[in-house]
Amino acid sequence: MLQKVLIANRGEIALRITRACKTLGIKTVGVYSNADKDLMHLRFVDEAVCIGPGATSESYLNIPALLTAAEVTGADAIHPGYGFLSENAEFAEMVESSGYIFIGPRPEHIRLMGNKVSAITAMRKAGVPTVPGSQHAVTPANAKEEAAKIGFPLIVKAASGGGGRGMRIVERIDTLLESVQAAQRDAEMWFGDDTVYMERFLQKPRHVEVQVLADGNGQAIHLYDRDCSLQRRHQKVLEEAPAPGLPEQARADILKSCVNACELMQYRGAGTFEFLFEDGEFFFIEMNTRVQVEHPVTEMVTGVDIIEQQLRVAAGLGLSIQQDDVEVKGHAIECRINAEDPTTFMPSPGKIETFYAPGGAGIRLDSHIYPGYSIPPYYDSMIAKLISHGKDRATSIARMRQALDEMILTGVKTNIPLHKDLILKDEAFCEDAMDIHYLEKHLLKQLEAPASDKKSD
Repeated sequence: MLQKVLIANRGEIALRITRACKTLGIKTVGVYSNADKDLMHLRFVDEAVCIGPGATSESYLNIPALLTAAEVTGADAIHPGYGFLSENAEFAEMVESSGYIFIGPRPEHIRLMGNKVSAITAMRKAGVPTVPGSQHAVTPANAKEEAAKIGFPLIVKAASGGGGRGMRIVERIDTLLESVQAAQRDAEMWFGDDTVYMERFLQKPRHVEVQVLADGNGQAIHLYDRDCSLQRRHQKVLEEAPAPGLPEQARADILKSCVNACELMQYRGAGTFEFLFEDGEFFFIEMNTRVQVEHPVTEMVTGVDIIEQQLRVAAGLGLSIQQDDVEVKGHAIECRINAEDPTTFMPSPGKIETFYAPGGAGIRLDSHIYPGYSIPPYYDSMIAKLISHGKDRATSIARMRQALDEMILTGVKTNIPLHKDLILKDEAFCEDAMDIHYLEKHLLKQLEAPASDKKSD
């Protein structure tokens, strides 16, 4: 097993990794910026190292500082968590060339899947269904030719993109060139790469993803699927597992194709295949080569500790489970709790005055906050993940409502009211799975309506 792991992250995922390491008897090193000296996980790690000022470019994205911290503490492995450098192939290469174990995929797989064009090409070769689209990069010179093959409406995307940045929906040919050029400018600004591509724009798809684990030697398994369709500006708000209402044959086929792709690549560690699902068909959109924010819902329904499996694979021990060991039991839902105004969605950093964590059967809270903790303004606004599990979806929803009612958090604004008073009271959501536009086009419209137009409870 690994001897000492440096956790190159912050917040709840750093605490989550610390706990997994402790369970396996692995020593831990926490890193922190000047703005993060009061992080909860720093109380539990064996050693802690300050890596720079609050700005991410000078701390959590500072590769030399992270490698120096690993050197001075004698760490033998580095876990990147999610976000920051977790999908940076250069970082993975530098970690390994410096003699440390990178707890994640091989750099070539991070690079392959980090570019949407190369990822889609690889998946097509592996037999994974993809959205009809361009086979290579799109430029103003070839845009009309590629659009004629795809048809309208279509969407232009940044090849190195994510989070909805560098995307343009095009409904008519007369706006095509302008949209391609705008997407290129955005892609260059956000990702330093102006490469864009095009694909068919699906009207009302769901966002369904498949969790995989692989040992790097050609053996891979899946942990079934999740639905992440409730999104705002392409950012997930609520996730659940398994994805409700999928046709069983379509589910079986897509799970098998994801495992086959991992085996062909000899993929290593945890990963997530993301799909758009519409009219009974799956279409690959990207692969995340890291642990996902929403991994707890999969852990709750399968009983598999995904971080533990990452650590085992990195140590060369392989997976401790086989496909036949994986069984879905019940249903789980995760609400992302953000420090932000529930109506305007503006970030709300500041000091937490009171905090009471909910409990009860089937309730899990992944969070690093505590009374008196000051949320810094430099980082993502997510401060907690509240997870409920029950024998079925209805039970999981009921337990989530109870947990949100119990959760007390004052001093900063949060999106708890969005979950409690809007999403989980919506009859359509409670009865069925939603498409990726539902939250913005239907539910959030209620926040904009005058009080006289809103239905009373």
